[in-house]
Amino acid sequence: MSEIYGYVRVSTREQNEDRQMIAMKERGVEKKQIYIDKESGKNFNRTMYKKLIKRLKINDLLYVESIDRLGRNYEEILEQWRILTKEKKVDIVVLDMPLLDTRRGKDLMGTFLSDIVLQVLSFVAENERKNIKQRQREGIEAAKNRGVQFGRPIKPLPENFIQVYGRWQAGEIIGEEAAELCSMPLSTFYHKARKVKKWYTTL
Repeated sequence: MSEIYGYVRVSTREQNEDRQMIAMKERGVEKKQIYIDKESGKNFNRTMYKKLIKRLKINDLLYVESIDRLGRNYEEILEQWRILTKEKKVDIVVLDMPLLDTRRGKDLMGTFLSDIVLQVLSFVAENERKNIKQRQREGIEAAKNRGVQFGRPIKPLPENFIQVYGRWQAGEIIGEEAAELCSMPLSTFYHKARKVKKWYTTL
């Protein structure tokens, strides 16, 4: 007997899964049949998707909200679609694109049209992600040109740093003692000391 599944994927920095979960429940997918992956921006870890793939059997039905839930890029989306439809032989319904419903048009022409739509949408999805990243880079660069600083704010030097730095330079104290007097790690003291030395030499 065929079963109905849902796959939800969200970025941990992006949004929660509520919207996709609601869409799945509206289609009658039971909560226990919904597999959810939360990935970081750097790690495309899909533990639940792998479990889902192992569980799927012939003629099962899989709902996904959008085509880009299946992969990071054009090639990966197409590969996952091939695995699901050709190897696992399951039906897929992409909720935001009714044309991508493999329950319809299982004849040669229907399959051909579905494959064409899939390739076009996969290409568009990948290019949209690239465009977003490009706009982000351009926005960051423009902000930097306006003087906007990114990252952690630079902490000011301790009030006694110059005095301690002078004693350290004169050989009165060692680096560990100097760092302790300035209440900072030794590596930080050396880093700040190099900057101060460079500043003095440019005067």
